[in-house]
Amino acid sequence: MGDKDIMDQEEIYSKVLRAGRRTYFFDVRSTKAGDYYLTITESKKFTHDDGSFHYKKHKIYLYKEDFTAFKDIMEEMMDYIIDEKGQEVISERHQKDFKKEEESSPNDGETKSNFTDVDFDDI
Repeated sequence: MGDKDIMDQEEIYSKVLRAGRRTYFFDVRSTKAGDYYLTITESKKFTHDDGSFHYKKHKIYLYKEDFTAFKDIMEEMMDYIIDEKGQEVISERHQKDFKKEEESSPNDGETKSNFTDVDFDDI
């Protein structure tokens, strides 16, 4: 069996979710024994000052025996976030050209607050 045949046997079904600089790959794959499992890969693009770029990838392997517990906890966590913060996405704060309200308003004698945008994804 050639390498292409092995890859065709291994990857069964795939979906891609593009989300800004991140891309999520959902792949159903086959074990050597012929059973299926799911891989979820997050790929994030980083651009260097010289214009070149690289990707950081993180992968989760999820096997059938863990599907129910994983799905239950995932739904619970997503429901919690929606219940606490609603459906609205407050993503403008994370855009490079976002201006805080007090930064864009005329100076009324108050000092501007400075902040640092911290990304905890890699912790």
